[in-house]
Amino acid sequence: MANTEVGEGTSFDIQSVSRVGQILGLYGPQTTELTAAEVADRLGLNRTTAYRYCASLVAAGILDRGRRRGSFVLGGLMLQLGIQALGRRRVVDLAPPYLRELSSAVGLTAVLSLWGAGVPVVALVQEDAARAVMVTVRPGTRLDTSSAQIRVFLAHLTDHQVVESVLASLPPAERAEMEAAIYTVRRSGSCFATLPDGFYSVAAPVFDDDGIAATIAVLGADQLADPASRAAVIARVADTAAALSDQLGSGATTTDSR
Repeated sequence: MANTEVGEGTSFDIQSVSRVGQILGLYGPQTTELTAAEVADRLGLNRTTAYRYCASLVAAGILDRGRRRGSFVLGGLMLQLGIQALGRRRVVDLAPPYLRELSSAVGLTAVLSLWGAGVPVVALVQEDAARAVMVTVRPGTRLDTSSAQIRVFLAHLTDHQVVESVLASLPPAERAEMEAAIYTVRRSGSCFATLPDGFYSVAAPVFDDDGIAATIAVLGADQLADPASRAAVIARVADTAAALSDQLGSGATTTDSR
């Protein structure tokens, strides 16, 4: 009889789990419903294979049938797990008043982001109600490498493999730029980033006893283009992040200078 360790998965099992992760990763604020054909096109799968995966995920409660014919949406199990995961993040419960105060003080949209599957994910958004026009982002949005938030996370994450995985995915020029940004964050404690379409973001880390728990950031346009105004905003964001870190009981303010 073959000697097989309990819990040891085959390469097919591992590939299947990875594929499920890829399918679920397609969903987001802008993509709430997908057909098997759309899943196949986006992941380079055979359409029959994509449909079998989706149908199996429906049977497991991970996906539900959507309104469109042949479409699928995130299911009840994902909602249950998402609520449980957020419930373990005390920072999400404590952050709202800090975001409201920050947004009101600087007149910009304030955002709390958590580290997700390889990228920051927007958890909470506080818009400045006094402004008629604002720059904003939806909760659940996965932030790309242009964001200030990802640079702050990479500067403070203690899992070197995660950091290296993100850096390895970048072209050489972008990797060099990201490494320089990470170095700057470690020295300054915050990050200013220029976003596409003339927008800007400023982010600072929020720590708990386990290390970086989240980032607090603001989004804007003209207000952050002026260096004098920007300096005041950066200071306010950093102060807000530090105050929230204090409430979380963290004594950490820096990371190692790897």
